[in-house]
Amino acid sequence: MLRLRLFRSFAPLVGAFLIASCAAPDLVDPTAPVTTVTDVAGFQLQAVTWNTPLEAPLTVSETIDPSGGTITIPQTGLTIEFPAGSVTSSVTITVTPDDKYVAYKMEPAGTQFLKDVRVTQLLNTTSVFGVPLISGLYAAYVADDGVNLSGVLPVLELEPSSTIFSLLSPLLPQAEVWTIRHFSRYILASG
Repeated sequence: MLRLRLFRSFAPLVGAFLIASCAAPDLVDPTAPVTTVTDVAGFQLQAVTWNTPLEAPLTVSETIDPSGGTITIPQTGLTIEFPAGSVTSSVTITVTPDDKYVAYKMEPAGTQFLKDVRVTQLLNTTSVFGVPLISGLYAAYVADDGVNLSGVLPVLELEPSSTIFSLLSPLLPQAEVWTIRHFSRYILASG
């Protein structure tokens, strides 16, 4: 009986400790840039791949208006959150994932946002899931057309990003979260 009472009083304490130990969402990965980096000359980045290549072409479109909105692609684990005020008028956003690499073409190309748009990529469908992360993950902006995504990437800029790790194993990445202010083509890379 005493053990049961002790367990009942100890359980909320453990729960409170676990909640308090969660990192605040505004903390950034020390390996990732805090602001957009356009001087990427020294970065040797490789594209992250899907665990299994996507079988069929996949495209998702949503109309985002000044009140904001969300686009999700459950098959790839992508969520894009547009805060209120990120656009001044309704715009139809189209997102198409690459079939082999964790890369997305986002249209209309050249679209500028007035507020930070948050992109979350769950990693459970990617090649970096379930293995300790040995190099940093980066959200990179690459040229739109005709870019070979294998080998060293021709990155135009790196976006501010954070890697979210498992509570059970702090070396296992679970998601990558980054912010963008414009559209075209983004890829998840390591290096």
